[in-house]
Amino acid sequence: MNIRIITVGKLKEDYWKDGITYYRKQISKYHSLQIIEVKDEKTPDGACAKVEEQIKQEEGKRILEQIQPDEYVIALCIEGKQCTSRQLASVLARTQDVTRKNVVFVIGGSLGLSEKVVQRADYKLSFSSMTFPHQLMRVMLLEQLTTMQPYL
Repeated sequence: MNIRIITVGKLKEDYWKDGITYYRKQISKYHSLQIIEVKDEKTPDGACAKVEEQIKQEEGKRILEQIQPDEYVIALCIEGKQCTSRQLASVLARTQDVTRKNVVFVIGGSLGLSEKVVQRADYKLSFSSMTFPHQLMRVMLLEQLTTMQPYL
């Protein structure tokens, strides 16, 4: 399976990078994995809702530029469906059986995903109704992809 992860911003802290490196190595035994980082926008302190929406739109444009028309897109968003690891593995397996498309996971920036990115998604996934830092979501997603391997 070809897996791509499109994410907003770069990792700066070594502990996040170490986690990504560890899980990439595990996943690469079974799947092709590419992580694409798009530029994030700086959010001014006390930004109003209009400014925050503009930031999400700009980041969303950068994300959408990286998605090919024939790719199966899974957006990580709080309003998505929560599922078990086995259920997500089943979604991925069905996608590969039916479409054989690349699977693209999308992780937004600190403000989340633009509505256009969410609309483009073929599947909306929520890890929790809680909010997590987008840097941590990368590690959590990769850990789940590693965990799901026996079910794929």
